[in-house]
Amino acid sequence: MKRNRKKQAKKKQYELTRGIFEVLEKHPNESFNYKQIAAKLGADEPSKRDMIIKKLVQLKEKKKIVEVERGKYQALSSQHYYTGTLDVNHKGSGYVIVEGLDHDIYIAPNFLNKALHGDLVEVYVFPRFRGRKKLEGEITKVLERNKMRFVGTVQLSKNFAFVLPTDHRMYTDIFVRKSDLGGAENGDRVIVRIDAWEGKSQSPMGVVEQILGKPGEQDTEMHSILVEYGLPISFPVEVEEYAKGLDVSIKPEEIAKRRDMREVLTFTIDPKDAKDFDDALSFRVLENGNYEVGVHIADVSHYVKEGTILDDEAYERATSVYLVDRVVPMLPEVLSNFACSLRPNEEKYTFSAVFEMNKNAQVLNTWIGRTVTLSDQRFAYEEAQEIIERATVGSEYLMSAATSLTGLEYRVGEEIVDATLTLNDLAVQLRERRMKHGAISFDKVEVKFDLDENSNPIGVYFKEAKEANKLIEEFMLLANRKVAEFIAKQKKTFVYRIHDEPDGEKLTILNGIVHNFGYSIDMKDKKTISHSLNNLLESVKGKREQNLVDTLAIRSMAKAAYSTKNIGHYGLAFDDYTHFTSPIRRYPDVMVHRLLQLYLDGAPSQSEEHYEEKCKHSSQMESLAAQAERDSIKYMQVKYMEQHKNQVFAGTISGVTEWGIYVEINENKCEGLVRARSLKDDYYVFDETTYSLVGEVTKNAYQLGDEVMIRVVNTDLMKKQMDFELVNNE
Repeated sequence: MKRNRKKQAKKKQYELTRGIFEVLEKHPNESFNYKQIAAKLGADEPSKRDMIIKKLVQLKEKKKIVEVERGKYQALSSQHYYTGTLDVNHKGSGYVIVEGLDHDIYIAPNFLNKALHGDLVEVYVFPRFRGRKKLEGEITKVLERNKMRFVGTVQLSKNFAFVLPTDHRMYTDIFVRKSDLGGAENGDRVIVRIDAWEGKSQSPMGVVEQILGKPGEQDTEMHSILVEYGLPISFPVEVEEYAKGLDVSIKPEEIAKRRDMREVLTFTIDPKDAKDFDDALSFRVLENGNYEVGVHIADVSHYVKEGTILDDEAYERATSVYLVDRVVPMLPEVLSNFACSLRPNEEKYTFSAVFEMNKNAQVLNTWIGRTVTLSDQRFAYEEAQEIIERATVGSEYLMSAATSLTGLEYRVGEEIVDATLTLNDLAVQLRERRMKHGAISFDKVEVKFDLDENSNPIGVYFKEAKEANKLIEEFMLLANRKVAEFIAKQKKTFVYRIHDEPDGEKLTILNGIVHNFGYSIDMKDKKTISHSLNNLLESVKGKREQNLVDTLAIRSMAKAAYSTKNIGHYGLAFDDYTHFTSPIRRYPDVMVHRLLQLYLDGAPSQSEEHYEEKCKHSSQMESLAAQAERDSIKYMQVKYMEQHKNQVFAGTISGVTEWGIYVEINENKCEGLVRARSLKDDYYVFDETTYSLVGEVTKNAYQLGDEVMIRVVNTDLMKKQMDFELVNNE
């Protein structure tokens, strides 16, 4: 009891001190007496005023504030204001992330002051007192709104409506006049634009811009996901018309400016359902016995010119978005699927990196420039893989087998078979060399859905990278690296793909968790970390903890990004790396092509500031696209599991929080939550050091990586969530 009273008194003292600082520092050029401060703090009682007088004297003696004249106090000249980005969580509080500060600034819900998730804000940081470890503050100004459009559901009343946002980080609903509903009815999912947020009003006012449909319908949910992240649903009419008006014919005068490689054996290897083929490989044996390998990339920059509405749109999008049931392309279909797609038996303008290589996969010469090519063959990964897997069989049998694969209608000449096998051999050597240099191998299993004719999920399968995938990957990596090296030597402004060293704190946590499975990470230096991470990832392959370890290892890594500041790529162990190979779906690759051609033509270094700004935008859009893609997968997982309600599955604990444990079902990788309150045998507390929920009485623990049996209790399509309950092992 005594301890509680002491605690309450301490809290009051802290709040009083914080209040005084708030008044003084919000008005740094003014001085205040105790009466004025009391009035601003709403302290009317004599006892509270006495406390203010005492506290002012204490703060003056500790030189925290200054007494400018008798009884009048002012803040010291040092300011406690910062600019940063607000990150709101599902509880309605948030953190302001300030570049250069070691710690994020915690913002309680009552100090958000109308700032929303992602806003650029000015924040006042409360003074740190003994015992207070984290930085706390208050939003004093919204400098720039992150977004003004939100997805939500209409809730209609007699005279007005509210739109309830679907984003859990949007902590307020949006008031809409009936005249601003745009025909939306109760329960409709809509896009609403915030128009104003007046004075002390608790909710902003908005206007419905578009009706997306009824919640739960697939098109509605997919469109909601896109809009939620500020991603487009379709192209503006004027952009489509501009693209359709482009001259996409192959001109003799343009061919004359390029290296003509139409006679060289060329083919593409892509997913079987791909429509845009932005890279191709060419192969021939040179007279000296070495190999000429060409990496040919669609020359998007030939059609997408700077300053056009087509380029503006591509830049704003910055990336194609791959949802489970659809692709939202960066470029209109006339370019992405036709003019810039390296389809078989069609002449195409390309940008190429051509290598002379020996049998040991060493690059002896490199040529980079614009070309014209013609693809002889389109392969699906499965088809190329079939050739590689049958490589040990006699060539005659190989030929007949390769031309009679079930369900595959294509003809393969012996020349292409030989080229595929030679390229695979070179790729294997390139990969081995990369791994020896400290590259980290993340071959995480990718979950894919079998969809019916209405795009409903009817099955789940796992996609693993096989030799054919790795063949393409290695030559794309080689081209990206050699292009980056070519410019890095010239010390000119360029767009690099960078990847920083892993986070030490996260690695320590990972090390602690994998220790429970009998593994360890050697954290002595950069090289030992990468080698031991690779050993770890190799050791867990095929084991129950594989997906957990893979996921945690990826989380410990820094995020790759685009930048003009070249710090190298840690994960790939490259000093110089860029993205040159996918300009149909990535805007940074378009920038790389443009800069490359400028420098090939002898142009001086371009504006670093201009390209750095574009790099930041591209990185941000890439992140948003990845989040949207993850949300679409969650949606499909929930939709797929709707047909499995009340069924029991074996799963692995994939996440632990104070509110429960996340479990990933082993057979389909679908994830749901077992809420802590549903664990009836004890009261469970979250232990962040061991990533576990521990029973206070029984000491029973649920930890990351533990295998459990669960029952599917509830599926919520609109929230993209599943609830599980634990069952006794059966």
